[in-house]
Amino acid sequence: MVRPDGNPSSTTRLDLAFTGIATFLRGPVCADPASLDADFAFIGFPCDEGSGWLPGARLGPRRVRELSLRFRSCNTGGREGFWDINSGERFLEDEMAENRIVDCGDVDVIYTNIDATWQNATDLVSTVLDRGATPIVVGGDHAATYPVLRAYGQDVQFLHFDAHLDYQPFVHGVTQSHGNPVRLAHGLPTVRHIVQVGMRSFRTPEHHYRDTIADGNRVLTTRDYLRDGPERVLAELDPNLPVYISVDLDVLDAAIVPGVATPEPGGLDYEHLRDVLAAVSRNLDVCGLDIVELNPMVDTPNQITSFLCAQLLVETMGSISSRGRRSFAPLNPPNPLKG
Repeated sequence: MVRPDGNPSSTTRLDLAFTGIATFLRGPVCADPASLDADFAFIGFPCDEGSGWLPGARLGPRRVRELSLRFRSCNTGGREGFWDINSGERFLEDEMAENRIVDCGDVDVIYTNIDATWQNATDLVSTVLDRGATPIVVGGDHAATYPVLRAYGQDVQFLHFDAHLDYQPFVHGVTQSHGNPVRLAHGLPTVRHIVQVGMRSFRTPEHHYRDTIADGNRVLTTRDYLRDGPERVLAELDPNLPVYISVDLDVLDAAIVPGVATPEPGGLDYEHLRDVLAAVSRNLDVCGLDIVELNPMVDTPNQITSFLCAQLLVETMGSISSRGRRSFAPLNPPNPLKG
């Protein structure tokens, strides 16, 4: 083949973003999570059976994999990782050069059997944690967070970014929707503290808000965050407790993320979300991250929401790595709690 400089080579590929097999950041695939050797484990959770509005979030993990290839395409600088023009720092160089970011495939979704799907998710995340990797999970709808979070066998705090409280009571027998995950998380014995950021939906039921406050959770609206910035979020978190982060993309303003099922006006800008995730990741031990509610079926033709999701993952992983990773314990045996 021919290198970009015009010289023939048998070993160098240009690897444009529209070529090749779409794994996250072109990382190696781990078909057997029990043998995983990685720092970060990408996991797709392609399930949207908990959605009460538009379907399509199940296609999110596949689209993020495709858009992540843009971060590996035409890297003519001769070095792995990413250089931030604003800070002058390079991120994820060693992790990418040494194949420490691995794609563990998707949770095995058993359609119409949400209990089995959730148990598959908990088991997969437990295995990843047991191998010492940090789970990076892409949904799917927000119901995904609870079966992931219940895999942790040590005390954590839960940092939740969203336009909605997701503290819906269990009415009509519904316990596993994308409106329930934070209420379910509150019931986990390992979740010691919950901080919710970005809430603003005009459709928020008052009793959901009163319930989450009565349960001891902290709620920072979009206006609270815009007034006080990342420092306010850090002040609400325990610096001695690992933090699990869940990001519903609709925490961002509707004009920025058209490709979500339940967009809301008046949200954060990308810079707001990126900066607070960086502040948390650089100051606390992040034990896991999920990003949910990307819906490629309603995204723009240039897939801007999907690309934003991929970039947010890469930037946040870079911040986690810059602090230095540590391993976190899985629940052993897997938590039998159901939603």
